[in-house]
Amino acid sequence: MENQSPGLEIAIFAAGCFWDAEAAFRRREGVVATETGYTGGIEPDPDYEQVCSGTTGHAEAVRIAFDPAVVTYDQLLDLFWDIHDPTEPGKGTNERSAIFYSSEEQKHTAGASRDRLQASGKHPGRTILTGIVPASRFWKAEEHHQQFYEKCGRSYTAMEKYWE
Repeated sequence: MENQSPGLEIAIFAAGCFWDAEAAFRRREGVVATETGYTGGIEPDPDYEQVCSGTTGHAEAVRIAFDPAVVTYDQLLDLFWDIHDPTEPGKGTNERSAIFYSSEEQKHTAGASRDRLQASGKHPGRTILTGIVPASRFWKAEEHHQQFYEKCGRSYTAMEKYWE
């Protein structure tokens, strides 16, 4: 994903465990590439075990290259909200819900999307806990974490509807 094609945009989302989230985004029309990794923390070049220890501050995240002429950032946000429960506190810092924005436009769009979801009544009596924070360095996860679903042949959680 280093050589991003002109006209593509990048989005970074953390929706708990990155394996299923990556698979769900990869199947979305207009998404050109996805990769799992770590972001939002202080440890340089972390590995999976370090991130899972909760000591690095990083979240398991998915970096997405997408064609905004085919799928909008707002539509990716709709999928993000749909693939996890944004009212649940994460299992440690690594499996938290977060949107890492790279522009003021993404920040505004993410905030408006969160506010619409909160007002929708989809999660009655619960508060959306998703952080909306500036993007920081993204560290690509180890190769065996990339396209995990295809490598192991099954979903990690109960989100099968996105890959069937």
